[in-house]
Amino acid sequence: MGGGTELGRVRGLGSAKAGVGHFWHQRMTATFNVALMIWFVVSLLRLPNFDHATIVLWLTQPVAAVPMLLLIASVFYHIRLGLQVTIEDYVHDEGLKIGALILLNAYVIGLGAVAAFSVLKIAFTGTHA
Repeated sequence: MGGGTELGRVRGLGSAKAGVGHFWHQRMTATFNVALMIWFVVSLLRLPNFDHATIVLWLTQPVAAVPMLLLIASVFYHIRLGLQVTIEDYVHDEGLKIGALILLNAYVIGLGAVAAFSVLKIAFTGTHA
């Protein structure tokens, strides 16, 4: 590798601005998660009891089901963003890194879909998934 100047050695390695979007997505989802978790806890505490029938009845209401779906989407996207950074920072073998990122995406999409399906089934049919 040639000596050259410091600028010459780093030229072509990408912009320092490349991670800004990722950074802001993490911060926005963290903020949404806090707000939605406060809604979730307050909503649960306002219920008369925590038996199955009460929770199902609560989730059949759009005022509960829609924020719950938003919470699911935000939490799983936030998990994906955080674990993606961890994988990119600490897995150095490119093949293993790509495989781990593919598995991460499959895991997050799969579990998020199951969670969203469960809420939607309860919301539309009034029965558990």
